[in-house]
Amino acid sequence: MKKIIYSTLTLLMLLVASCTDDLNQRPVAETDAETVYSEAANYKMVLAKLYASFVIAGQESGGGNADISSNNGYDFLRCYFNLQEGATDEMAATWLEGDKMEGLSYMSWDANDPWVADTYYRLYYTIAMCNELIRHSSDSEISKFTAQEQTDIKSYKAEARFLRALSYYYVLDSFGQGPYVDETMSVVAFVPEAYTNKQLFAYIESELKDNVENDLSDPSVCEYGRASKAAAWALLAKMYLNAEVYTGEGRYTDCITYCKKVIGAGYSLEKDYSKLFNASNELRTNEIIFPFVLDCDNIVSWGATTYIICGECGNSSSQDPTKYGLTSGWGMFRVRGELPAKFGDVASSTDSRCLFYTDGQSQWLDKAIDNQTLGYFGEKFSNLKDDGTFREDRKPHSDTDYPVFRLADVYLMVAESVIRGGSGYSRSDALDFLNRIRERAYGDASGNINDSQMDLQYIIDERAREMYWECTRRTDLIRFNQFTGGNYIWQWKGGVPDGRSTNARYNVFPIPTAELRANPNLNNANY
Repeated sequence: MKKIIYSTLTLLMLLVASCTDDLNQRPVAETDAETVYSEAANYKMVLAKLYASFVIAGQESGGGNADISSNNGYDFLRCYFNLQEGATDEMAATWLEGDKMEGLSYMSWDANDPWVADTYYRLYYTIAMCNELIRHSSDSEISKFTAQEQTDIKSYKAEARFLRALSYYYVLDSFGQGPYVDETMSVVAFVPEAYTNKQLFAYIESELKDNVENDLSDPSVCEYGRASKAAAWALLAKMYLNAEVYTGEGRYTDCITYCKKVIGAGYSLEKDYSKLFNASNELRTNEIIFPFVLDCDNIVSWGATTYIICGECGNSSSQDPTKYGLTSGWGMFRVRGELPAKFGDVASSTDSRCLFYTDGQSQWLDKAIDNQTLGYFGEKFSNLKDDGTFREDRKPHSDTDYPVFRLADVYLMVAESVIRGGSGYSRSDALDFLNRIRERAYGDASGNINDSQMDLQYIIDERAREMYWECTRRTDLIRFNQFTGGNYIWQWKGGVPDGRSTNARYNVFPIPTAELRANPNLNNANY
């Protein structure tokens, strides 16, 4: 995928026009569409742009020739990372004012927050592009191509439908509502209907089960970086795990059903946890089910994992950037003290996931959230390859892919669903899955737990230890009723040093103000 998909982006820039204003614009202009879709080979180039739209912000190196005009103009992954991590106990932003992170850091955002708006518009940009490819993949339109070309295009269409469903899932999870547009709808002077959380959930579920799952490749033959059946299964499992939040109805047995499909596909845990997050992690196909792919030969992004790896390395600390394959650290964020506390004494921890830089740093943010000496820096992600080398000619841009779905998360979903009453696996099965994760973390059985320890509080803490900075924390805390309110308090939650209870409206992000003006069907009930 790195070499095949992204190498097409240079040519694609000549074929696909930027979408620079509102959602009613086509990402492919009509005159250009006639050229793009006149040749079967171009369909894969468009598909390349769909995958890349999650990690780049424009048509040129480093985000130049921006796809859309927005508050910051950053790529989706950088935005979503800040939404999912910046408002939680897992991340403390350093450059609050300059990076406009006060709202997220203090859980005080509103409908004008730039990170919220950028996330929203990046998602609908991708949805619009997916609609365009799907629109031009009808049987009648592709009948002019050879039989093999038609087969290939139908496969691309299924992948586009998956990426559209994934984007709508992010809309559901982040905003709890959103306009619905598909390939059948006009893109000129059209005001989309607003879908509720239940409508979005029902659409994504039916789309994945009826139109995507069966048409994607089997995991064993799927090209790396592209969506296989297992990616659809993992997304359905994630949806069902959170169904009670989204719809009010628990679907834990359904979550287990689709987790079982993933597990049955032959995935296995990577032996070395850190190798899941380095510049050779494209080799971790045994555990990584679906990634967002970065490749500094063919795609250069200042966001995505470049932002994460440079951001976790201090620019005024004693950290050595070359240890992470960087020329310099940005010092954008550290961890709040509650995260390393879940590992006990960091200095003596034998848990291999306890990856924090502590030299010269205090654990707790007692004085200010943006003081770079307060809070440990992270070391989970790296731009080094398996052999410890790095790209001298490409630093600081990242070669590290971002795991979207991986097997350890599936194991954790099974265990939680069993505890919550789902059927399909037993408690002993769930305990076995958890201890597989623990044995990978400790290198032996010394960290294993027993059945009496396996409760929901253990699960949410273990998810923090295993999944931190993988864009799950906000969603997890909401599911456990620990994000807003006062059930769980962390430093600077609500904007005060010791933390405080917050309003439940922050369980969803608001639709941006500009979008409310453009679409009268939308409203923010609690903002």
